[in-house]
This record gives sequence, C-alpha cells and structure tokens, in this order.
Amino acid sequence: MRRLLSFLFLASISLTGGKSQEAGSLIMGKASYYADRFHGRRTASGEIYNKDSMTCAHLKYPFGTLLKVRNPINDRTVIVRVTDRGPYSKRFIIDLSRAAARELDIITAGFCQVEITPYHPNTVPYVIKDDSLQETPDLELQYTPAATYPDPIWQQETKEKE
Repeated sequence: MRRLLSFLFLASISLTGGKSQEAGSLIMGKASYYADRFHGRRTASGEIYNKDSMTCAHLKYPFGTLLKVRNPINDRTVIVRVTDRGPYSKRFIIDLSRAAARELDIITAGFCQVEITPYHPNTVPYVIKDDSLQETPDLELQYTPAATYPDPIWQQETKEKE
C-alpha cells in the first residue's frame, strides 16, 4: 500500500509539477542572465551566442520559440528567442542574454522574478512587395462585328407603317 501511494504521489508530481508549456500559459519563476565569458561561444542550437542579441536559454521550449518575458516589479517587457538549453539549476527557469537582462533592469541584482508567456506575432499571410509587381502588358481586344440579321418581324411591321 505504501508503494502504491508513493507511486501515485510521484506520478501526480510528474504530471502537474512540470510547468505547462502550452500556448498562452503563464510561467513564473526566477531569471538569470549569461555571463560575459559565454559571448562568442556556440549554443545548443548551433548559433553563436551574442550578448547584445535578444536570446535566452530554456529547458523545454523548442529552439526558435519567441517568449515574452515580463518583470512584474517594474512592468518592463522583452521578447526573446530560445537558442540554448538551460539553466540547469532548479532555482532558475530561464537564462537571458545580457541585452535582454538590461532591458528588464536585472543586471544589478543578477536575477529577478519574471513571468514568461509564449509570443506569437501576428503575420500577414501575403504581402505585396514593390519588387514583385511587374508591369503587365496591355491587353489587346479585338472586336469582330456580329453577322447582321434582318430585323425582327415586329420591327419590320412598324417600319413599314411609318
């Protein structure tokens, strides 16, 4: 019985303990930022990390996902792209680039409580670009007159009376 209860407890933790990564879900936790020594190194996605770019590291979101990170203390918001895996500490849920941390004003403290939501920009499915517009040649319409038929009977009668 004891094993069954512990199994059910662990199963419930694994099902609900992992934060939901669904669209529109809000995740709260602490954020840190990359040290300057990682500038120029390759990330888990294969990109080169640049401390002046708006990128982050997250354990669960796929590479390329846009995340909206908000600092609830000063209500500043930044949109970052997932390019790396981490942080591997249970204390933090996201590692931000130095530029993103500067925008959220967490450089002096080193970490901060943040709210994370997936960001889906509105995209227009088709945009006409100027270079894609080409001058279309003028259409040439040819007019061929229809065959002439005699006047209908009802018109012939009125013409004769006049």
